[in-house]
Amino acid sequence: MGNKLYVGNLPYTVRDEDLQQSFSEFGSVTSAKVMMERDTGRSKGFGFVEMGNDAEAQAAIQGMNGQSLGGR
Repeated sequence: MGNKLYVGNLPYTVRDEDLQQSFSEFGSVTSAKVMMERDTGRSKGFGFVEMGNDAEAQAAIQGMNGQSLGGR
């Protein structure tokens, strides 16, 4: 499968640390990055989380899919 996850429909207030914290309950988070507009510095509303292994990634998918993060 893979351990890098796309996380969409994020509120514009969510930052890297928020993703890291939200996904850490499912295992070790290798990286968490909210994609930002280069010109404005504003969030694009999506990001990527890389988990330590495939099993942790699968647990994160099952645990977070359909869940609200930051009210969105």
